[in-house]
Amino acid sequence: MNFDFVNLYLVKPCKIDDECYMRAMHAKKILDNAKVFSTFKDAIKNLDYLVATSSIESQSEKKHLRSAFSLEEFTKKIFEIEGKVGLVFGREDYGLFNEEIAICDIMLRIPSSESYSSLNLSHAVSIVLYAIYIKKMSTSKEKRKMGRIEKEKLYEFFSQLLDDINYPEHKKENTNLMFRRIMGRAIPSKWEYHTLMGVLSKTLEKFNKK
Repeated sequence: MNFDFVNLYLVKPCKIDDECYMRAMHAKKILDNAKVFSTFKDAIKNLDYLVATSSIESQSEKKHLRSAFSLEEFTKKIFEIEGKVGLVFGREDYGLFNEEIAICDIMLRIPSSESYSSLNLSHAVSIVLYAIYIKKMSTSKEKRKMGRIEKEKLYEFFSQLLDDINYPEHKKENTNLMFRRIMGRAIPSKWEYHTLMGVLSKTLEKFNKK
């Protein structure tokens, strides 16, 4: 609430008891309106763009799962996104699972000391929300229009293209992840989306005629 965020989604949380309300102080209505889900996939069904957070990033350009976006880069891009953006924070003890990060469009990492890179969950949330709030105060919104359904269709076409060109099976998962991360960073406009879809569609059409 300090930073104008009101929608809280919780996946299999602990009991929201009197201690939770005591700590919430004047933000009790966020707890009252929090949506509780039994699975991560249920929680993200109506979200258009997902941002995973983790203190562990990949040092190799070939490993795309934990290829991290900096917080500064992310706050420059977030207001170009149309639709619902989900900021995904993991468990206090061991963060997000790899399969949860893989579903997200990008992974975000807060710069911190190599000697102790992992932040307390509440601190990580505060830093990310603060950075977004400050950017919101200093910039105007310029929204682009590629939503969740269009995005998934683009990923589906790309995956189909890999199948049609007999791309090595053991490389497909990582290459699909790479494409998802590229699109996540680029945040294409609707015009760019239709151009890409046109190219992929024509390519698939040509392969299927052979």
